[in-house]
Amino acid sequence: MRVANTDRMKAASTLFRLLGAGVVAGVLVAFIALPAVGSAGLTARDAANNFEDMDSQLKTTPPSEKTVVYDSGGKQIATFFDKYRESVRLDQVAPIMRQSIIDIEDSRFYEHGALDLKGTIRALASNVESEQTQGGSTLTQQYVKNLLVDAAKSPEEYREATAPTVGRKLRELRYALDIEKRMTKDQILEGYLNISYFGAGAYGVQAAAKRYFSVPASELTLGQAALLAGITQNPTAYDPIRNPTDARKRRDVVLYRMAQLGHVSKAQADEEAKKPIELNRTDPVGGCETSRVPYFCEYVKYDLLNILSNGKYWQLEPKDQQNVVNKLNRGGYTIRTTLDMQDQRAVDRALRSTVPPGGNRVAAEAMVEPGTGKVKAIGLSKRFGPGKGKTTINLPADSRHGGGNGVSAGSTFKIFTLAAAIDQGIPVSTTINSPETTTIGGFQPCKYTGMYQGKKVKDALIGGGPWTVSNAGDSESGNFNLKTGTWHSVNTFYAHLEKRVGVCNAVKMAEEFGMKQGNGNPLLPIASQVLGVNDVDMVHLAAAYAGFAARGKYCAPVSVTEVVDPEGKKVELPKQDCHQALDVDVADKVNSILQGVLTKGTAAGRGIGRPAAGKTGTCESHSCAVFAGFTPNLAAATAYWDFRGPWQYKVYGVYGAGIPGGIWQQSMQSALAGDPAPGFRTPTRDFGDTARVPQVKGATVAAATAALQGADLQARVAPASVRSNQPKGTVVSTSPSAGSQVPPGTTVILYVSNGKGRRGGNDGPGSGWPPWGD
Repeated sequence: MRVANTDRMKAASTLFRLLGAGVVAGVLVAFIALPAVGSAGLTARDAANNFEDMDSQLKTTPPSEKTVVYDSGGKQIATFFDKYRESVRLDQVAPIMRQSIIDIEDSRFYEHGALDLKGTIRALASNVESEQTQGGSTLTQQYVKNLLVDAAKSPEEYREATAPTVGRKLRELRYALDIEKRMTKDQILEGYLNISYFGAGAYGVQAAAKRYFSVPASELTLGQAALLAGITQNPTAYDPIRNPTDARKRRDVVLYRMAQLGHVSKAQADEEAKKPIELNRTDPVGGCETSRVPYFCEYVKYDLLNILSNGKYWQLEPKDQQNVVNKLNRGGYTIRTTLDMQDQRAVDRALRSTVPPGGNRVAAEAMVEPGTGKVKAIGLSKRFGPGKGKTTINLPADSRHGGGNGVSAGSTFKIFTLAAAIDQGIPVSTTINSPETTTIGGFQPCKYTGMYQGKKVKDALIGGGPWTVSNAGDSESGNFNLKTGTWHSVNTFYAHLEKRVGVCNAVKMAEEFGMKQGNGNPLLPIASQVLGVNDVDMVHLAAAYAGFAARGKYCAPVSVTEVVDPEGKKVELPKQDCHQALDVDVADKVNSILQGVLTKGTAAGRGIGRPAAGKTGTCESHSCAVFAGFTPNLAAATAYWDFRGPWQYKVYGVYGAGIPGGIWQQSMQSALAGDPAPGFRTPTRDFGDTARVPQVKGATVAAATAALQGADLQARVAPASVRSNQPKGTVVSTSPSAGSQVPPGTTVILYVSNGKGRRGGNDGPGSGWPPWGD
C-alpha cells in the first residue's frame, strides 16, 4: 500500500511539473508565433497577450560601484561601498575568462536572441523528468535579473526580484528582449561580468579576481577563470574560501564543459583539474575604520553626505538619510580631498608620542590652511574603531561631522575680544588694574536663539548679571595693557576689557570667524565666554585662527575639492563661505601681539623656529587644556581632556602651554619642515601701541639714546650721576626699567655712572636706591 501511495504521489508531482512547464512553454511558444492547439494553446494566447502588455523598458540605475577617496596628492585613502565592485571594460577581461563564463552559463549566447528556445525546452524537459531543477535563462535574462536585484531598495523589492514565479521569469524575458534590441552582445556580456556576484563580497569579475587571486581580471589564467565562472551559479555553495571542496568540483565541471565545446583541449582540462585551488586573497576594505586616516575620513564622509543631498542631509528623515548613505556607498564617485599626508603624519606622531592611545585622556588636533580653509589634517591620540581602548566618535570634529559636543575653548577665545577691542579703537596701551579676583556687573544682555539651560529659546535676552572671575595659576595680577594682558592671559584683565568691548560685540567677532558650539548651536553670549566656556571643536577653532593668519580673511573649513560621478561628470559643490571678517591692519596687530605669547608670555619656549603666533587656554575647573596657533601658511588647534567627560574627570596640573602646546610645537615643526617661512605683516596704522624699554645697561649715553629712539621712545639723562663701579659715562639703569611696556614716545630717564663705585656693591635700582650724586 505504501508503494502504491508513493507512486501516486510521484505521478501527481510529475503532473504538476508538466502543467507548470506547459504554461511556460505555451507562453514562449505563443510568443514566437507557433500554432496554438487545444486548451494549452488558449492558455498560451492569454499569457502572451499579458506579456505584450508588460512594460518593456528596464528602468534601473547603473550597478552599484564603490566610491574612492583620494588625498591632495592623488593617493587613495578610503573607499565606501556596500557591494565591493570595480567595473571594467570587456577588453580588460582575459579572453579565457569571457569564454569560460559563456561556456558554462550560455554556450549559444552569440547565436540566439533574448530567448534560447532550444535551451529552454531542454531545461523544461529535464525538470519534468528530474527532481533537480535546470535553468533555461540566457545570459541576457540573467543580466536583467542581476540588474533588478542590484536596484532593489527594500526587502520587498528584493523578494520580488528573486521570487520563483512564472511572472518574474516573464518580466525578465520582456526586459531581455528590449535589451537585446538596444545593446550589442559584447555590451551585454560586459554588463553581466560587471554585475554578477562571485561570492565572498565580490561583485563583478574585477573585484572577484582581486578578492581571490590579487590580480586584475585581465591576468586571469584558465584555472582561475574556470573557478570564477563556476561560482555564479551558487555563490554561497561554491565560495572557494568557505567551501573549497565544492568549489573545486564546480571548477572542474567548467573545465570539462570548455573541453567538450572545443575551447580548451582535454589535456588542458585534465592538467588544471589535477591542481588544488590556490588562492592569494585580498580582503576588501571599506569605510573609515580601515582607512589610515580615519578621523579625516569621517569628516570627509559627512561632508560628502551633505554634498550628495544638496546640503539637506541633517534636515532629512532617517530613511531618507539612509538613501543618501546608499548613494555614497553605491554611486562610484571619485573624491578629491584637501588632506596633506605630511601634515597628517606630523599630527599623528605628535599626538601618539605624547598621549598613550589606550588611556581615557585624549588629545585632538586639526590643521587648516590660512586663506583657503582647506583642512590639511585631523587626528586623535586614540585609535579609531569599536572595542576597548578605541572610539568611533570623531572627537576633533563637531557633531555634524561625527564628533561630540566639543571641549571648552579656554583662553584661546580671548583672541576675539582682543580683536573686537582693537577694531573699536581701544588703544593697545590701555592699562587696566587687574587684581587676582574681581566682580563685574552691568554687562549688556544679548539676544539669543538656541538651546539655553536645557531649553530652546528664541530672541531671548541672556547674560548681564554680575560675574566674579579669578586669574588662573599661570597668570598674574597688577596693571596690564592689551599686550601684557594677552601675553600673560590675565582673566581679570579680560573681564574688564570685555565689559568695555561689550559681550555681544565679542561674540559677534567670534561668529565672524565661524565659531559656534560643537553641537551646532550658536555661541552663548554670556560674560564668561571670553574665557572659552562654550564647547567648540578643533577643526573650527583652527579655521578661526587661520583667519587671523590670513590677515582677517576667514574661510570656512572645507575637506572636499572635487566629486566626479562614474560618467566623469563633476558634482556641484556647495559654495564656500570666504569673507573678510576683520580689517587687515587690525588682524596684523592681533597677530603681532599673539607672537609675544610664544616669546614672553604663557607659551614662552614653544616657538617653532619661524615666525609664529598663538594662544594658550586652560579650561574652567581644569576640565581641559587647549592651544591654538599659526604661521602665515598653517594654523592648528590642539586640545587635551578626558573623553569620558571633562567636567566629571579633571586634568589637574595641565595648562595650555603644556601637553597641548607641546603637541602643537612638535606637529607644526614637522608639518612645515622644508616649507617657506614667511613673516607676519607689520600694521600700517597706529593702534595706540606700547613700546618695550630696551636693555641699555652698560651702553654709552649716545648708544642708549639711539636704542631708545629706535624703540619709538625718548631719552633724558638724569641731572645727577650715579655712584657706580661701571665705567664713567655708561648707563647704570633706566626708569621705567628695561622690559617695561610703555606708550610710544614715553621719555625714559637714563641714570649714568660717575665711575667712583657705590655703596651696597650692586649697580642700579636695589639696596641703597635711589642713587645719589656727587
